[in-house]
Amino acid sequence: MPPVKYKRADFPVCRAAAITLMPRPLVARIHLDAMQHNLAVAMHAAPAASVWAVVKANAYGHGLQRGMRAFAQAAGLALIEPEAAACLREMGWQKPVLLLEGIFERADLEVVIRHDLQIAVHCDEQIALLEQAPAGAAIDVHLKMNSGMNRLGFPADHFRAAYARVRRIPAVRNIVLMTHFANADEPSNPGLPLAVQAARFAHAAEGLEGQRCLANSATVLSHPQLAADWVRPGIMLYGGTPGGASAAHFGLRPAMTLASEIIGIQHIAAGEAVGYGSRFIAQRPTTVGVVACGYADGYPRHAPDGTPVLVAGQRTGLLGRVSMDMLAVDITDLPQARVGSAVTLWGVGLPIDEVAAAAGTIGYELMCALATRVRVVEQ
Repeated sequence: MPPVKYKRADFPVCRAAAITLMPRPLVARIHLDAMQHNLAVAMHAAPAASVWAVVKANAYGHGLQRGMRAFAQAAGLALIEPEAAACLREMGWQKPVLLLEGIFERADLEVVIRHDLQIAVHCDEQIALLEQAPAGAAIDVHLKMNSGMNRLGFPADHFRAAYARVRRIPAVRNIVLMTHFANADEPSNPGLPLAVQAARFAHAAEGLEGQRCLANSATVLSHPQLAADWVRPGIMLYGGTPGGASAAHFGLRPAMTLASEIIGIQHIAAGEAVGYGSRFIAQRPTTVGVVACGYADGYPRHAPDGTPVLVAGQRTGLLGRVSMDMLAVDITDLPQARVGSAVTLWGVGLPIDEVAAAAGTIGYELMCALATRVRVVEQ
């Protein structure tokens, strides 16, 4: 896909210098149709469940407003940032909004009530805050159980007592019972098998009134029988997977393509090095393409030699250490490559999970690390 070209009128005027600012060739293309498609995959996988589309961390780097528009068919939006939840209301979202980590101080109750937010409750301190809610408030609560991940939630042996305490609060309207699976992408994980977590939750919640909310992306994709009443997909909505099979295997489409251009070419002899620290040393005469993208843009600095990159639609690999603003790729066997050739760092044609795996991380991190200086366009 050729790089996006812009007109000078598209960019603001720097009044101090009396010049029109022009962009670097680096751009993140957000594919709203892919986000809509991925939501449809989640809805099809768990047809009897209502869907919370997770839009935390600025919709995984894709933009909160874009997430709101792309996920218009979801039953609700879920995130952790109270200020972002308020923004959703101000931008016109009228369906439910869930704060996945709940509230942190008494002042948050005012925000919850004013914007009609639903909240997770995962500790006694949050119950104490809820008990201070003013008369006449009506708050929906997602009571979270720690079924073995040992992150947030009430221990199984305290869950029923927590439920009873919350149920006595006049301001609480509905209670949804919730947990989070640690290993749905590898259900036989010896540290915590999925079946163990599911059984713990079922036992602790047995007989308690309220809907259930259990399934994250990995559960929706691989264990839809655990979908229950609500599912809360996150990474799958953006075209990534939490592990195991590829996004393409599940019919998911990439929602972000990070694209740039070659801005310089160097021809080096065998024995010459590339980049800071001279990590890469050429074993043959090598043609090096310099790309306008670096770790200050969100590309992982620790990506090793050979991390996949597309140049003019052809696969090649990273050379040397990633710099703040640039990285180098091997174009020795790509005679068609030249200054201005299109480069795909991840996205359409190059799965973000593949790039992340090569760099020893996960697609989530790459999406969320996209820097504010990267121009973002919708497609």
